Amino acid sequence: MKKINIVTGHYGSGKTNFSANLAVKTAENGGKVTVVDLDIVNPYFRSADFGELFSGKNIELIAPMYANSNLDIPAISFDLERIASGDGSLIIDVGGDDAGAIALGRYAKAFEAFSDDIDMFYVVNCRRFLTRTAAEALELMYEIEAAAQMKHTAIVNNTNLLYETTAEVLEASQKFAEEIAEKAGLPIAYSCVPLGISAEVTNPFPVEIYVKKIWETD
Repeated sequence: MKKINIVTGHYGSGKTNFSANLAVKTAENGGKVTVVDLDIVNPYFRSADFGELFSGKNIELIAPMYANSNLDIPAISFDLERIASGDGSLIIDVGGDDAGAIALGRYAKAFEAFSDDIDMFYVVNCRRFLTRTAAEALELMYEIEAAAQMKHTAIVNNTNLLYETTAEVLEASQKFAEEIAEKAGLPIAYSCVPLGISAEVTNPFPVEIYVKKIWETD
């Protein structure tokens, strides 16, 4: 795992759940972890929702001003460059699509100093609207890169149907992920597999479903 790990993707791709799992696993292996919620677009399903989970794992969470309130105002009140210079690993959960990646673009120049120690993951889910084909997913990936002024380094296949996910669903998405990876010239870093399921996929990454539906939250 590199020092800076940036996670992007389509709305509903599961990038936030992937970010949370990556943070928890890194912390459980003894690593110091800071998670930055850079989502200033979507008020739902954001890393700022995991404050209690992260505090219990000794994971530092940094979120925009007004996160977890009834105000959804783009207000980044922290110095991301300084945070990146600190100890341990940094995981940045970027807002969905190119609109969310604009906030990341503010730091593109500053992050050039860390270019050898950055992974920028593009999370894909072929069961989500607008990314059901490799062509659609690639088009969105390039839009995100243009907005962020940064290039992705790897693909994360997070195809799922939440609680209805099966091994068949995961294995059927393998060709989809492989086509994206081949056309983009990028590796498949992880294939997310919900706990309790065994599937033949590239680089399986067991994940807990931390993100809850709105009506499941307290």
